[in-house]
Amino acid sequence: MEKSEKLKDLTFPEVREEGKQKLSYDCDVCKKSFSQKGRLNIHKRIHTGENPFHCDICGKSSPQSNTLTRHKCIHTGKKPYRCDVCGTSFCDQSTLNSHILVHTGEKLFHCDICGKSFSKKINLTTHELIHTGEKPYHCDVCFASFLGRSAFNSHMRFHTGEKPFHCDICGKSFLQKGSLTTHMNLFILERSLIPVMSVVHHSLTEVL
Repeated sequence: MEKSEKLKDLTFPEVREEGKQKLSYDCDVCKKSFSQKGRLNIHKRIHTGENPFHCDICGKSSPQSNTLTRHKCIHTGKKPYRCDVCGTSFCDQSTLNSHILVHTGEKLFHCDICGKSFSKKINLTTHELIHTGEKPYHCDVCFASFLGRSAFNSHMRFHTGEKPFHCDICGKSFLQKGSLTTHMNLFILERSLIPVMSVVHHSLTEVL
């Protein structure tokens, strides 16, 4: 089956239905509205810092059960949800649904203030904070604040000294994934230059 034919058969009942629901539950802190009370309760954990879901393997905590499910894939390696278009596998159905939008190009989540659209709800949520000026993630050490959890977690590593990203070649560790990527690219560049330098050295030897 061709990729274009596969795309025709894709449906996103969970994602589409969510965009049609009426917003009726408001956050007392930032006034953000939600269609379900359960979603409001989950959102409030951003303000309270509550992380009720814990990994029984490493102890890592999370504000949402689905986030913990994705985290556990690191330990188990299981990714049972497979994309029919490109074959990429994921830990849960919601992550697969978000991924499929990459193939269809659909952006189902819209900002009510500026109209900008996003393919992932988390990206819309982070974007909306730009309008409200809210930075819900606060560092208890230096009191810096951040829009998103990823930036907050990266910042906290400067205080804890944790370096979770490791080079499989030399074993060196890094605070941020981007630093590891840069490091690995240097390794690849160095290895690609070795044959060239060898030829240059041989040629210079012959000349001398």
